[in-house]
Amino acid sequence: MSVSTVAADQSVCAPLPVLGRDVTVPLVTGGEVTYAALDYAASAPALQRVWDDVAAYAPYYGSVHRGAGYLSQLSTDLFENARRTVAEFLDCRADDQVVFTRSTTDSLNLLAAALPDGCQVFVFETEHHASLLPWRDARVTYLDAPRSHREAVETLERALADREPHGPALVCVTGASNVTGELWPVRELAAAAHAHGARIVLDAAQLAPHHPVSVADLDVDWVAFSGHKLYAPFGSGVLAGRSDWLREAEPYLAGGGASRKVSRRTDGGVDVEWHESAARHEAGSPNVIGAYSIASACTALTEAGFDTLVAREQYLIEKVRAGLAEVPEVRVLSLFGDDAPRVGVISFVVDGWNSSHFAAALSAEYGIGVRDGLFCAHPLVRTLLGSDPQTQGECGSPEAAPGEKSLNAIRVSFGAGTPDEHVERFVRAVRELVTDGAKWNYRTEDGRCVPDTSA
Repeated sequence: MSVSTVAADQSVCAPLPVLGRDVTVPLVTGGEVTYAALDYAASAPALQRVWDDVAAYAPYYGSVHRGAGYLSQLSTDLFENARRTVAEFLDCRADDQVVFTRSTTDSLNLLAAALPDGCQVFVFETEHHASLLPWRDARVTYLDAPRSHREAVETLERALADREPHGPALVCVTGASNVTGELWPVRELAAAAHAHGARIVLDAAQLAPHHPVSVADLDVDWVAFSGHKLYAPFGSGVLAGRSDWLREAEPYLAGGGASRKVSRRTDGGVDVEWHESAARHEAGSPNVIGAYSIASACTALTEAGFDTLVAREQYLIEKVRAGLAEVPEVRVLSLFGDDAPRVGVISFVVDGWNSSHFAAALSAEYGIGVRDGLFCAHPLVRTLLGSDPQTQGECGSPEAAPGEKSLNAIRVSFGAGTPDEHVERFVRAVRELVTDGAKWNYRTEDGRCVPDTSA
């Protein structure tokens, strides 16, 4: 679908209502402006539908799997129905498990704790740290950043073919980059993994809010994502997929809910029989509101229709990319090239600007919220920037002052709740800052660039 076609069809592609769409923020130059939330890749605003559903349930909140009272039974039914809703949203297989966690990071750490002995993990250096770092107790092979879908598949195939011994193996790959927004060839990578006797887990944190994710169609073994990127607040996440490794592993957390039976032995010790269902890895009182909010978001996105949502987001992507292309000082970061399919996540650098300075000016002078730094994907951003991999720098904490060279980038991200005006204001602000410079003086404070209000 062309940009002009989408633009002409805006009557059926209106942004979904989200919380905060009418919030105003002060400008350092005076006055106020409606806040433009363009940091969806970090945390998307909650859908109004999700907030309304949670508010309607809140008076009926009760303990889950713990009580005989009406509210406890109602909450338990809601919690388990949320599990079924997520399974339908992900098109899970009949015997797959859906485990509620705190986040994508928590989900992948749970899977890492469930790896069988001797498992070898294969992960590209391009991954978010949530996918790059959990595999501390396994043998890990880190793969270089590919520059095309074909190279990604060929790189994985070579690595899997060379592995020794041929024991259990797991491939971890993102669905959409949290830095470039580019889509990865998940189906092809899954086929390569399975052809070599390996399993694959999909980090869908940036994919699920923007595109439909079908476990069955992609043929992945597990998928992980976070509620706070899926327009659902309250600190919850999902790990969904094959049950055998999860069922055979020691519980991720030991405690109530994970145990089916606990008894004392004659020698004074304790014997425990653990659940084999998802409850095995959900010890403690679960975040029922978080799980319900994810289910509500899944329902809202499904009812809105991903075809419509994807078409409108593509229109916004082209709007931003076309605007940035008109500013010669701006370089958009990419692994796979300009024609690569992508979601609404775009990172870039600006000649002559420190990234923190530029992001601070966007916020203070235009009321636009973006993110700057290395985006918890240090190896990838440094590869894209061509910087020394040994160079120090923390996620979101630039060390350079205004006017100094920055080792970081700026990221703009948007989604189903983003109005046209927000991206139009962003493009205009980039052009004005590059052409005219900042209207205010800035200084570095605690590693961040902030407006200097001392005068």
